[in-house]
Amino acid sequence: MPTYNSNDFFDVWKVRKQFPMLSKMMNGRPLVYLDSAATAQKPLPVIEAMDCFYREQYGTVHRAIYEIAAHSTEMYSQVRSKIQKLIHANFEEEIIFTRGTTEAINLVAHSFGLAFLKEGDEILISEMEHHANIVPWQFLCQRQKAILRVVPIFDNGVLDLESLKNMLSEKTKLLALTHISNVLGTCNPIKEIIALAHQAGAKVLIDGAQAIPHLSIDVIDLNVDFYAFSGHKFYGPTGIGVLYGKKELLEQLPPFMGGGDMIEEVSFEMSTFQPPPLKFEAGTPSICQVIGLGAAVDYFESVGRKKILNWEQKLLSYAEEKMAAISGIHFYGKASERGSLISFTIDGLHSLDLGTILGLKGIAIRTGHLCAMPLLKRLGVKSLARASFAFYNTQEEIDLFIKATKEASILLKPEMSY
Repeated sequence: MPTYNSNDFFDVWKVRKQFPMLSKMMNGRPLVYLDSAATAQKPLPVIEAMDCFYREQYGTVHRAIYEIAAHSTEMYSQVRSKIQKLIHANFEEEIIFTRGTTEAINLVAHSFGLAFLKEGDEILISEMEHHANIVPWQFLCQRQKAILRVVPIFDNGVLDLESLKNMLSEKTKLLALTHISNVLGTCNPIKEIIALAHQAGAKVLIDGAQAIPHLSIDVIDLNVDFYAFSGHKFYGPTGIGVLYGKKELLEQLPPFMGGGDMIEEVSFEMSTFQPPPLKFEAGTPSICQVIGLGAAVDYFESVGRKKILNWEQKLLSYAEEKMAAISGIHFYGKASERGSLISFTIDGLHSLDLGTILGLKGIAIRTGHLCAMPLLKRLGVKSLARASFAFYNTQEEIDLFIKATKEASILLKPEMSY
């Protein structure tokens, strides 16, 4: 397999200049940030857009007619349009702003459950789900006396499609599935899966938290019913996320929360509500975070999704080849279509110890259960180490990570040599 120079595809060093955190030191060492699957670093256009909004443009939205409020409302609305175009939705009204993927999934679990679930109905999830795509459905099943069923995976981290087909039935009301696993990196064939679910009469929610920074999402082509993602993994701020829902479905769902902005009329006897998306956006929204998300979309598209995906896949291939030489290493997730992350263990070396030593060397990786305890139990491990790559990472950083990992192995297991 060929090696890749950092400049052979695009100028990654020019890209890195847009991310202030990447020039920082950690424990006296230059920061090597390999935890973008948890949260991505923020480019200057996002930071500056939010700073400018608070310094020069801040006003509330939807509730006042004075100039700065009207301007804030216009800026806020423009971001909804940007997200619509980003994921190729039919209508702006299908874009709901939430606090993140977790809140988006909880919104559907609450409102879809009230509208469509009855005792004995079934919800399907998979063994590879993040806790955020497990716990809300447990709450829903407990509340509605529904049944939660789990689709198995193979040892290589690939979803068992035959089992999925056999588990789908007229009782299945919803399938909730991750697009890309945050542990295995598995990229599920969701278009095929959505078609199977629809044939059985079920609706589909896709957790797109790991997919949105890497893949081109076309919700019309996918024919997905709900698609959720977070801003902070997409180079935007924390505290903002998106739920896409088909317009005809959103119109049938009851509100998630009650309060201001989502109402049409209120009396002490009863209240009526705005149409979507405002029906699902109670209270003063996260205005500045929405502005930051809009800036992230603009910046991301200026770099180019195809360039980003190609570069990340080159980094992934390079890292896998080099890491394979580490004595005692085991990889988790071997699907042919994968996101740019690697989860692994090393014989005799606890992931927490490895993460601690790498942190002292300025290298940031994720360790632990990765918010996927049932999946780790299925894999037969209690803790993993995960390195995840973004388009601002370099081959040189991967070399530093591997060198430090080998040094940690020798330090903690002196009998090892390379």
